[in-house]
Amino acid sequence: MKNTWLIIMREWGERVRKKSFIITTLLMPLFMIGMMVAPTLMMLYSKGEEKQIVVLDRSGQNIAERLMPTAEAQFVLDEQMSKTEACRIYNEESGIFGILYIGSDVEQRDSVQLITNSSSSMMLEENIASQISAIIEHDKLASYNIENIEAILAEVKTNIELSTFLNDGTGVEESMEVTSSSINYILGLVLGMILYMVIILYGQMVLTSVVEEKASRVVDVLVTSCTPLQIMMGKILGIALVAMTQIAIWALLVIAASKFLLPSLFSAEVVATNDIMLQSLMGTLGNTGYVATLFLYLLLFIIGGFLLYASLYAAAGSAVDSVMDGQQFNSVIMMPIILSIIAMMSVFNDPNSPLAFWTSMIPLTSPIVMIARIPCGIALWEIIVSLVLLYATFIFTTWAAAKIYRVGIFMHGKRPSWRDLWVWFRMK
Repeated sequence: MKNTWLIIMREWGERVRKKSFIITTLLMPLFMIGMMVAPTLMMLYSKGEEKQIVVLDRSGQNIAERLMPTAEAQFVLDEQMSKTEACRIYNEESGIFGILYIGSDVEQRDSVQLITNSSSSMMLEENIASQISAIIEHDKLASYNIENIEAILAEVKTNIELSTFLNDGTGVEESMEVTSSSINYILGLVLGMILYMVIILYGQMVLTSVVEEKASRVVDVLVTSCTPLQIMMGKILGIALVAMTQIAIWALLVIAASKFLLPSLFSAEVVATNDIMLQSLMGTLGNTGYVATLFLYLLLFIIGGFLLYASLYAAAGSAVDSVMDGQQFNSVIMMPIILSIIAMMSVFNDPNSPLAFWTSMIPLTSPIVMIARIPCGIALWEIIVSLVLLYATFIFTTWAAAKIYRVGIFMHGKRPSWRDLWVWFRMK
């Protein structure tokens, strides 16, 4: 273990002192905190510039006069001008945002047109369309001559805001955990992509490091005092320690932000909005214990997933003389990771579907898929079984990779085939 420990500390110390590691470690938490804060900021403070829109109403139903101005759009009625003349006069130089043309039959295709001098927004277009639809519907209802139709519609109109809770078996609402599928989707996606990037970036680092030491014949010197298994394990665990160091720093910064920064910045504004989803989001991110638990699971699956794939990358690196030659093996190693991302999408439709369940149990896909399922509140036994299978598979792949590694690091000048790897694996 002494030799292995020396290699671990060399790999760790060499990388944590690099400027790229320090910069990434500092910038990534800012990015993650930004991802947490950005949705709230956009929902609270998003406001476009006020736009002036000239309305040419040819419907004969006085729709233009009933359009309500918004914070983003002000409507100016022009009853005389033709559409062609309006396009010439109200051009980009006029300072007018655009022209809203309402044809004689508003229900016909292309009868209602928004002609703009610059790019429009989805919210503006939906607001205009919904206002015109509401006006037409109002006129149709009025044609039935129903007495007090406005009061009836106001009384009938109902908005339902659905609150979801996780059943804890007590039946007491105050003790139940508030959940939201939208928040689970966001958290699962962020955690899954973090794990994906860590496995890819640090796994490739293992392959590159093995190839470079093999090409420079450094490994030929190392084997005089260390066994190939000690070298491989030292390299894998050393780079894994780099990843864990980075994740631990990120976790501390994000947990501190959820504890002190978010509540102080947005608590009053969120309460004022009376938006259930926004309040649920801020409640989730402000729950320090919950955020810490997510990072603990993330760390466990990162360690297991990285060690599994790092052993495969180490075996691939030992078999080739250059990083480019390693692409034939790298593409095969990448396939389960890509399948994990595809399977992760099914989690957001139904976290308990057969596809989501089994891909979260199969070790090659479980790290990414399971970490995406965890925010959805799955059973603890599923997480434990997934971790046990993952770490058991890591032990097997490390043993198999070591058998290839001990032969591959001494092979030079020939690009090996899959058959060669099988021969090396069976050698005693």
